[in-house]
Amino acid sequence: MADPSPQTLVDTLKRKGDLRDPRIEAAFLKVPRHLFLPDIPLEEVYSDDAIVIKRDPDGTAVSSSSQPSMMVIMLEQLALRPGDNVLEIGAGTGYNAAIMQQLVRPNGKVTSIEYDTVIASQAQTNLQHALMGDVNIVQGDGAQGFAPRANYDRIIATVGVWDVPRAWARQLKQRAILVAPMWLYGMQYSAGFHLQPDGTLYSSDNRPCGFVRLRGPFAGPDVQVRLGGGSSLILHTRESEHIDSAALHLLLSSDADTGHLGHSLSPGDLTQGLLPYILLHLPDHIGFASYTVAGEQQPYGIEGQGFTIMTQGSACFVPVRGQGHAYCFGSADSFLAAQDLINAWSDAGRPSVEQMRMRLIPIEHDKPAITAGKLLTRRDHHLHVWLEGTP
Repeated sequence: MADPSPQTLVDTLKRKGDLRDPRIEAAFLKVPRHLFLPDIPLEEVYSDDAIVIKRDPDGTAVSSSSQPSMMVIMLEQLALRPGDNVLEIGAGTGYNAAIMQQLVRPNGKVTSIEYDTVIASQAQTNLQHALMGDVNIVQGDGAQGFAPRANYDRIIATVGVWDVPRAWARQLKQRAILVAPMWLYGMQYSAGFHLQPDGTLYSSDNRPCGFVRLRGPFAGPDVQVRLGGGSSLILHTRESEHIDSAALHLLLSSDADTGHLGHSLSPGDLTQGLLPYILLHLPDHIGFASYTVAGEQQPYGIEGQGFTIMTQGSACFVPVRGQGHAYCFGSADSFLAAQDLINAWSDAGRPSVEQMRMRLIPIEHDKPAITAGKLLTRRDHHLHVWLEGTP
């Protein structure tokens, strides 16, 4: 059996229905991913998986090679053209920049900024090995953009951002596109923003995703809480929410009850439909977090990933692959709150993430009045998020 190769990866992505654009397919075939992950087994390199390349001492991933199917989604949102001038925030291994350089040739330019000095140096080495030395790697704080090569037709962030820094918006050309994974109440959505004549950024294409956070002064509030043996239960909370980790640990240390929420929920139902609805309709007095269990452990009997609804003295954990089952700790209040939210989503016609819209309004503009969704004030913008066609 032949070793895995770029063709192996392309075949996998096409079989799953993730790769449809022939130009993107050609770019993936021309750029060998193993040259950017030289110490990783080929079977892993050419699988459709994100690969962590650096962790903090506590085990938190700080840089990775993105999942190829997610790369395809973001490249589709970015709509690169030959000749485009592109800025990437978060070089990582350099693989995504190399793919983009293929798509903007012969006259386009790709500049990629990397916060970590060692990773930036390795990315440059990887690109040279792949004969892609025309990609410009810059070591620095990506939140500042890169003015020497502005203005940009396209900007893409391959890191999760709490807000779009003012510098990025200023370095865009008119009618440009900016793609960024936006933090929203503990979740992330890759938004395909189009710059509007009034200076706002509008996205009608928002896809669930998960990226390491932007590092540095513009990282935004810390939304991560670690619990369990070896801190193996990782929660990402709403930005304004404080979780008493000691009290939550005590609550989760009691035996869990299991229950069914009354609806059979596939992974797609949760990620593509229910979760966006909950984020935009959750009452302020009810807590929310997404969760991931690191490694093979099952802290508090919980495994995999999903979301949790929390009330005073109560927590309900809903796994993505639980088909509507939940782990319940303490009183039944959080379980009943989760049921109410699911019933409301069902009664509303099960709206999906395809109806999600985002608009970033510069902070110096008047604060808009809204009739649907949530208006969140960030560092440089007001972020309005809503589901089109729902109250």
